[in-house]
Parts: sequence; C-alpha cells; structure tokens
Amino acid sequence: MSELVYWVWFSSLRGLRAVLLRELLRRLGDPKTVFLAEQTALKECGASDEELDRLLEQRELKTAGQIIARCEELGVSILTLQDAAYPTRLRSIPDPPCVLYIRGRLPDVDGEAAIAVVGTRRSTPYGDKMARELGYGLTKGGGLVISGLAEGVDSCAAQGALMAGGRVIGVLGTAINEVYPRFNAPLFDDVAATGALVSEYPPDTEGSRKFFPARNRIMAGLSVGVAVVEAPAHSGALITAGRAADYGRDVFAIPGNADAPNSRGTNALIRDGARLIENAAQILEEYENQFRDKLRPDARLDVPAEMATPISPHSEKRAATNKPAREDGKSFFKLRVPVRRRNADDEPAPPKLSEQLEGLSKTQLKIVSVMTKPSMHIDDIIDLSQLPASAVLAELTLLQIKGFVAQEGGKRFTLKITKRG
Repeated sequence: MSELVYWVWFSSLRGLRAVLLRELLRRLGDPKTVFLAEQTALKECGASDEELDRLLEQRELKTAGQIIARCEELGVSILTLQDAAYPTRLRSIPDPPCVLYIRGRLPDVDGEAAIAVVGTRRSTPYGDKMARELGYGLTKGGGLVISGLAEGVDSCAAQGALMAGGRVIGVLGTAINEVYPRFNAPLFDDVAATGALVSEYPPDTEGSRKFFPARNRIMAGLSVGVAVVEAPAHSGALITAGRAADYGRDVFAIPGNADAPNSRGTNALIRDGARLIENAAQILEEYENQFRDKLRPDARLDVPAEMATPISPHSEKRAATNKPAREDGKSFFKLRVPVRRRNADDEPAPPKLSEQLEGLSKTQLKIVSVMTKPSMHIDDIIDLSQLPASAVLAELTLLQIKGFVAQEGGKRFTLKITKRG
C-alpha cells in the first residue's frame, strides 16, 4: 500500500498531544511504522492509557483512503513531510505539519524572498492602503507574498500582489476546499490560479477556532520575514509575529498613530525590536544579498495611481453593515431630493467605442477584444488572449477598477462596454 495513505492517516489523528505525535515520528521513523507498532512501543513513546486507546480506535485506513479520493476529485495535491518538494524552510520549525493539502501550484518557496503580510481583519482605510501597497511592491520587487486571506489586511496584501502580476501563497485555517470569508471566493480562485492555496486540513474538515492560531505557524515557517500592518493589542497577527521571532525570522511593522487602537500591537512590536518599515523597498533591501538573482531593486514598487483604490469586497461589506444609526437604534431618515422624470429622448447617447477605450494599454485592449460573450470564464480569456495567467488576472483587476469589467462567481467576467460606433 502507498506510503501516502499512512501519512494522511497519521495527520488526521485526533485527541493526541502534538508533542506525542512528534515523539512517535522521531522514535518510530514514519507513520506506517506507527500504524503497525505494538502497544508496548507506543507506550514507550509517551502515550498515556487514554491516548493509546484513542490511537487504537483510529487505527483504520478507510478514512484516509476516502480523503485521498476526495482530493483527486477536487484536484487537490498532497505533500508529505518526507517528500523532496516539501519546503525545507517549513520543515525546520519545531512542529511542521505532516501533510500539506495544496490547491494550485506551490512555488519553490525555499528559493524565494517570501514575506508574510498580516494584520487585523477590521482594518481601516489606512491599513488597507498600506497592505495593498506592500503586496504590490514586494511582488514587483521580486518577492513572494504569503497571506492568510482573511478579511482586512491579509486580503488587501494578496490583492496588491495579484495586481502586480505576481503569485501568492494563501495559507488557510480551514479545510482546503472551504472559502472563509465566503465573499472572498473570487480572491481564493485568483490565488489558486497563479500560486497556491495551502492547508493542513483535508477537504470537508469541520472548522474549529483553534485552526487559525495553528495556521499562523505555517505562515511564519514558510517565510523569511513577517510584516505586520495594523494589529490591535490582542491580535492573531501578533501570534504570527511571535512565531516568526521564535523561528529566527525577521519581523517588520508599519507604524500607526499613537492613539489608534489598530496600531497598539504594531507600535508595541516596534518598541520591542521589530524593524520599522514604511514601504516594500525597506523590506526587500534586507534580502538583496540572499536572493540576488530573484530581487529587482530597480523596479518601480509604488502602486500606479489608477490602481491605488481598487475594489475591496470586505470594505464594501463593512460599509453595508456599518450604516449610521440613531442612539435609539433606528436608522436616520434618508433625505429625498425630488428629481424630474426624464423621457427617453432626454437620455444622453452612450459614448462611442473608441472613446470608451481611450487610455487602455495594449494588453488591456487585447483582453477586451477577446471578451465577445457575456460571462466568460477566466480560462477562456487566457486561452483566447494567449497571455500569461498572471498578466490576465492583474489586468482584469485593473479593468474592474476602471469599470470596464464586472466579476461574477465561478471565475467568470463580463464586459461592461457599450459597443457603439
């Protein structure tokens, strides 16, 4: 039987201490040996009577086989701790995940200046802007962005990296096939199309709050440094920063106003020794010698003006749910300004097609020209345009910002141009 099924079995064991699982691997060598081991050998590894009972109760391979079959159905690959492609950087931490479930294609992380950009889910416009600019600048400069893809800072950093035409590694605190938050589905799809989504939890695993702190160690383990953008005094981003420090990784922090609640954690990190940074260039210069063949110190790292305020699903969601209210809990009355009904003859004619397309780049024009049908799938646009997937995703994001394209569910896009003249 394949070794993979034993690794999946071992990684799916529940009710056992992490320290025991590590000791079982250290002493017995591999999951297959653990599966076949006598009870005496398991006891010698430190298993209590209760843990021994739980392990024996779970000593069956049917569930592991079903997980592997489900991964094949979903197009999810499985990477184990013994595989050569498993990132050495992650393997070196004290408690690396035994198995990684991957949707997309995992870059060669060990050869990249990988920076995890983290922060609060309840980010301010300032935090969104700084995260987006870091993601964009790190990518343009040759770095690789790692994100938890949570609402707020994480999503904005990933969005910036994609706008720069780069790849992102999204590390999930959920099952590999679960999108959380749900409104981020298009971003998850874009990350999987150009980079990879990674989770230590197999498809259809029931979620748990404890998964997210555990996820933070993977983000820190994959990276050479962690950049924190807006973190309150008690924030999951600070857990990631703490893990990074424990692993000997660099910790960077964006400063904020002294009286801003969202900056108390980041300012405290700076006070305790984190490196104060204001932009991506200040991060990348730390790694110029280590990744000389990867980094591009002369690249333009600032976000172009037309991309500075892209569509932000989580901001729109917050805006919709944070409407002003009276002290008595009732909404304010909306002022209604009477407007004259317009006749059809009063409607202005839509601008000519040539006028609408003014200012688009050659790449954008090429994408627009192949979008001849409503609701086109991203794969069809890539095939017809003969452009790299990363370039198409970056330009489609920019076209959304400019109002030329609308994104729908299932990685589908619709052109919003009136074809006249």
